Amino acid sequence: MSDMETVIREVAKDVWIFSKPFARGGLIPIGGRSTAVKLSNGGVWVLASTPLSTETKSTLDKMGPVEYIVSADRVHHLFLTEYKTAYPNAKVIAPADAVERHGNKDLKFDGIWGKDPPDTKYGFEDDIQHCYFSGFVNKDVAFFHPASKTLIEADLLFNLPPRSNTPSPRLLAKFPFLDREAMKRDAKTVSQWDFERIIPCHGDVIEQTGKQAWLDCYRHYLN
Repeated sequence: MSDMETVIREVAKDVWIFSKPFARGGLIPIGGRSTAVKLSNGGVWVLASTPLSTETKSTLDKMGPVEYIVSADRVHHLFLTEYKTAYPNAKVIAPADAVERHGNKDLKFDGIWGKDPPDTKYGFEDDIQHCYFSGFVNKDVAFFHPASKTLIEADLLFNLPPRSNTPSPRLLAKFPFLDREAMKRDAKTVSQWDFERIIPCHGDVIEQTGKQAWLDCYRHYLN
């Protein structure tokens, strides 16, 4: 399936993004994005949040063998089966809520955030760290790629409207939080990571000022 709408680019060495226009409810343009990282062992880790178009698959195949397919939260799971079908040897890892909501009940999950012990290692930790936000309504997972100083996330921070490089904490603040203490714990964990760039699933990539954007958005949980 070819898709000329998806914009593919390398934002840092071994870090590629796949950005596709998307309007929530057909009205609010927020965009969607997948992210792929080439690991130090030569394999590829993919946050699969957009369709696996011909162009997307071609780029991934050039990067290396896909070893991990991940969902970042309870709503970014729609394309997991599509990616797993294309890459049957890859491990699929997702939050428990995404597993429950995914339409293909035959899909095998190799790791489940929110169900596995908190200190579970999935095999990519030498290159990518992760923090599961159990107190966030969408049960998001934040990912940190130290080599490129990049934070990768889905709904923890939006940078809207698209084509702006200023994050919108007002939109972020509309999300209800289920557990304030858990939010404080996990927001602090991410704030201690040494990142400069944020790759969100919605809105433009935030270059250089990503750490300050995170601190501004989560200031109520960090003070």
